[in-house]
Amino acid sequence: MRYRRLGKTGLNVSEIGFGCGNIGGLMVRGTFEEQVTAVSRALDLGVNYFDTAPAYGNGKSETNLGKVLAYLDPELFLASKVGISPDDLNDLQGVVVASLERSLERLGRESVDVLQLHTPIVETRARETGKWGLTVAEVLGVGGIADAFESVRSRGLTRFLGITGLGDTGALNEAINSRRFDTVQAYYNILNPSAGQAMPPGYAGQDFNQIINRAADLDMGVIVIRVMAGGALGGPSARTGYASPAVGGALVPGSDYQYDERRARELDSLGLDNMSLPQVAIRFTLMQQNVSTVLVGFSDTGQVDEAVSAAEAGSLPGEFIERLEKFWSEDTPDC
Repeated sequence: MRYRRLGKTGLNVSEIGFGCGNIGGLMVRGTFEEQVTAVSRALDLGVNYFDTAPAYGNGKSETNLGKVLAYLDPELFLASKVGISPDDLNDLQGVVVASLERSLERLGRESVDVLQLHTPIVETRARETGKWGLTVAEVLGVGGIADAFESVRSRGLTRFLGITGLGDTGALNEAINSRRFDTVQAYYNILNPSAGQAMPPGYAGQDFNQIINRAADLDMGVIVIRVMAGGALGGPSARTGYASPAVGGALVPGSDYQYDERRARELDSLGLDNMSLPQVAIRFTLMQQNVSTVLVGFSDTGQVDEAVSAAEAGSLPGEFIERLEKFWSEDTPDC
């Protein structure tokens, strides 16, 4: 396992992070014995960054992870989140404090290493279209999320602060440029790599305008999310076992699960050189030098080994990247 610096936090985190979310499902729906086996295997392979949230299984992920960590008592870095709903806007400070305190109780910890906002950041809300998110003012203004996060940090409940890089690209850049946060979770994968590189003319997905590089310029740690595009890059097997049986709608504009799954099948025509598509996806994201760690969600212990092996395999061949660039330029979503 190789390690990278998580920006100005100074933490040296494993290139593969253990995602405890609902899509992989192991830490939500697995048995205690299976969870212990998977976490133990990850630790043995050098994984030292674990990410969870209250929203994963309505608290089950944090509860289950807390039991496993109490049993194993390992040294690791732990991140969780706070999600904000429309009913929370009148008391952001109180909501952040209460949410984090409940998370710590479930996790059996006195603090987490990183606390992240688990809500999109938008320029404007559009209730009539169901678009939800926090405005820049609600994140950065007086009494907003950044102030609430600093308050819980001053109490020693977290060491570092972060945002999830979903929402409007312009609004995300404002949050990043504010320097109020230490990390950003960046939506970055082989189907939509715009957070880490300029896209060719004709690309039709949401353009995140290289926020990974902007964050790195400000010494923020970069945590990749949705490396498997919500399971679309895993093929049909990604929906078996403890994986989430249902697929959601679009996480980013210009895409949805069915569209991403179809595009993932088209990647097979590029020639994967005897690699699985999930391995290709991981290797691709780690080629971005400004990435600190890539979160991978797991359904079983075997996937832990596969992810770590992919990280150890290094960069993808240059000719494969050239084929990818043509693939991106032909991306014209019809959803």
